[in-house]
Amino acid sequence: MCVSITSSSHVKRLCYILLVLLPIACSNGIPSISPLDSNAVVLAFGNSLTYGTGASTAESYPAVLEGLIHRKVINAGVPGEVTSQGLARLPEFLDKHQPALLILCHGGNDLLRRTGEKQAADNLRAMTRMAKKKGIDVALIGVPKPGLSVPVAGFYEDIAREFDIPYEGEILADILSTSSLKSDMIHPNSRGYAELAQSIAVLLRKAQAI
Repeated sequence: MCVSITSSSHVKRLCYILLVLLPIACSNGIPSISPLDSNAVVLAFGNSLTYGTGASTAESYPAVLEGLIHRKVINAGVPGEVTSQGLARLPEFLDKHQPALLILCHGGNDLLRRTGEKQAADNLRAMTRMAKKKGIDVALIGVPKPGLSVPVAGFYEDIAREFDIPYEGEILADILSTSSLKSDMIHPNSRGYAELAQSIAVLLRKAQAI
């Protein structure tokens, strides 16, 4: 009969490897970003989906997210804005609030107005690049195209992969295809915004930001 005896040093080495690999495995492939200090500022930047059209100010996703992650979340959403306008507006907000994290949920109006996906993608790339040059982490939220099946525009995933940033590409499509979570055809209601905030909080945990 053979008996296998594992040395204590070997056990310690295995434990160390598991401790190193566990966060990676738990992240489900989500790129990690810097942990947010308790006094860190998060800038939620976008259009009406960020502003919270269809719900009260306290029910917008930035307001709900602030309570979930226990960090200050600035609501920098402007209804009706396209990405070219957002790109022009972003520098002032980055300088004013000096966020540790930018949550970018923009481009829906470009898609609605069919101004060109390439232009929207280029503007989002420029916003991401601008933030990262200032040492600000970026998380990206994919926005669906208009239509019955509400598919998310493919360039969002391309941008997330290109910049290696955390990305949530399913939640808005799920919300906007569920009537009980919508205030109208293109905006969530309070329940929808709460689900959006929950999904972003999960994304930030997987990215080891909180």
